[in-house]
Amino acid sequence: MKAGFIGAGKVGFSLGKYLVEGGITLSGYYSQSVESAKDAADFTGSEYYRDLADLVKASDTIFVTVPDGMIGDVWEKMRTLPIKDKNICHCSGSVSSAAFFDAEERGAYAYSVHPLYAVSDKYNSFMKLKEAYFAIEGSERNLEMIKQSFENLGNKVIAIDTDKKALYHCAAVMVSNQMAVLLNTSAEMLTKCGFNREDAEKALAPLVIGNINNMVKMGPVKALTGPVERGDLTTIRSHIEALQCSSRDNLKIYKTLSRKLVDVAQQKHPERDYEQIKKELEK
Repeated sequence: MKAGFIGAGKVGFSLGKYLVEGGITLSGYYSQSVESAKDAADFTGSEYYRDLADLVKASDTIFVTVPDGMIGDVWEKMRTLPIKDKNICHCSGSVSSAAFFDAEERGAYAYSVHPLYAVSDKYNSFMKLKEAYFAIEGSERNLEMIKQSFENLGNKVIAIDTDKKALYHCAAVMVSNQMAVLLNTSAEMLTKCGFNREDAEKALAPLVIGNINNMVKMGPVKALTGPVERGDLTTIRSHIEALQCSSRDNLKIYKTLSRKLVDVAQQKHPERDYEQIKKELEK
């Protein structure tokens, strides 16, 4: 693989450096900002290109690492260039390889290659990418080769169906972005109990971190604790009563998540009867 990058933001910097550190050759970077392309090239020991066509010519695999809304614009510029036999990849979690809609008609091969990792720093995030799973989908031709390239770097790579890309991204959003809603909601509840906001967030932090660490180590079923898991109907009723007096929206969140928790609890304790809790949560 000789990889070139279109876009020199956090993902372009990080993935390029990660590939170089793993022994993969980089042709270099092209970006609307020449300075960004130069910085990324210096960071990875590669070249920067002022002309998109020159980068395409110098690369057999091209990673389009631009914001999701710009992928289509980049493809419009690329698709008329000599891209025959090139692998065209983007790294979006939500957009599928169909963004490169006529790649195969033009003799190229289209892929999405997405790390399940939040790239937050363009100079340091590459050091953590080895821990990430990658999801890949796209053209059958060369898919195994690209998959193997990342597996050789030490990553677990999962090939998914193109029509499952939205569901895949939704799963990532629920466990990452939507966690912020739960933390924010819990902190708001504590402020109604007398905590100031800063103390509320700090007080919840060990609970959040401890539970996440347990879930990562043991899996969500084995790590599950709390009133639903132990079948504590009295406590659940007290929660519902408190939320009825304070926030109907939070009550909906509590009941919805608790109903799902019953399913998890049932997996942990198949011998237990959770019917009374189910009925309480359905009221």
